[in-house]
Amino acid sequence: MNLVLTGFMGSGKTTVGRRLAGRLGMDFVDTDQEIEKVTGLTINEIFSKYGEIRFRSEEMAAIRRVCRNDNQVIATGGGVVLKQENMDVLKQNGIIICLTATPEATYQRLKGKKNRPLLQTENPLEKIKELLDQRKFFYAKADVVVDTTGRAIEDIVNEIVKLYSEFRRK
Repeated sequence: MNLVLTGFMGSGKTTVGRRLAGRLGMDFVDTDQEIEKVTGLTINEIFSKYGEIRFRSEEMAAIRRVCRNDNQVIATGGGVVLKQENMDVLKQNGIIICLTATPEATYQRLKGKKNRPLLQTENPLEKIKELLDQRKFFYAKADVVVDTTGRAIEDIVNEIVKLYSEFRRK
């Protein structure tokens, strides 16, 4: 069984995912890194040259490839939840855990980073709030939601390890 981390950008998916994989003896896979490996382009380059529609298509293909394997911690892109097909594929052999954070915490984690194409606006905090509001319904479909705001990574990892163990016993 895979452990799938969803959530908005800056919620901790990659950082927490790497620690979880090490702790659980699982492989770590980041779908954005998989997209970059296959396309030879950064996420920013895909967005600027081809747009979000192309990126979402690459994202769906990456999810299909990644889900052929098991015993993985999979960190997904923040918008993966927008396509039900992605969620169905991820859920076939995985527990889906959504990491959340307040808009303000997210902004603090991401401010100044240029590798977030959706936040390259005059008011990134307002854009974060807008996107979170648009996606909250989709994020709520996860098996479990874990708030990362103001928490140490190790505490988050411990909580998810416990949740994952309980889920596997069901």
